[in-house]
Amino acid sequence: MTRTTARVLRRIIGFDAQGMVSLFLWATRRRDGVPPGGVAVSYSREQTSTMLLWLFAMAVELVGVDIVLRAMDVPEPVRLAVLVLDAYGVLIGLAVLAACITRPHVVTPGHLRIRYGAFFDLRIPRDLITEVRHARNFNETGLVTVDDDRLAVAVASQTNLIVELSEPVTAIRPLGRRAQARTIRFFADDPRTALQALRPREEYAAEV
Repeated sequence: MTRTTARVLRRIIGFDAQGMVSLFLWATRRRDGVPPGGVAVSYSREQTSTMLLWLFAMAVELVGVDIVLRAMDVPEPVRLAVLVLDAYGVLIGLAVLAACITRPHVVTPGHLRIRYGAFFDLRIPRDLITEVRHARNFNETGLVTVDDDRLAVAVASQTNLIVELSEPVTAIRPLGRRAQARTIRFFADDPRTALQALRPREEYAAEV
């Protein structure tokens, strides 16, 4: 096994573990990584209904496949193995949804933390931020993409906030690759909340 493969496997195992923790946080109505005085900026609303429909379809398929396998007199060990794999897929889907809900973006006096569930986590020191603005883009092509020094963290192919930095920061992409980014696009359910938290109060009041 190569180092790259081992690194990817470790990250995937880590995603699963954090997803299980996120299910517990979701069930107990708690959030991860939001300190006292920090502003939580959610980003999951645009995708939640779609993901729930997808999970419902997966659950229906699980039941349907089991009925078909029973009708075909498939040996019970095989049927149970298929059932476990399908059920695990539903569980992972729920974990991804829970991670997006319980791990919001966070703004504190010291940093901006941009996240996507358990898959992406970038901390940006506030003193590196030179500009933040609202700009909608409905044509993002991936979850976490990098083009030159421009990083996009999209939700449902959308971003609506742009942060410009005075110098690049290092972002670790979901499977472990590193990239330098100086312009960052990301999505927030309520971009006004993020703008108000990130900008000096006088500047925000003058704009709105």
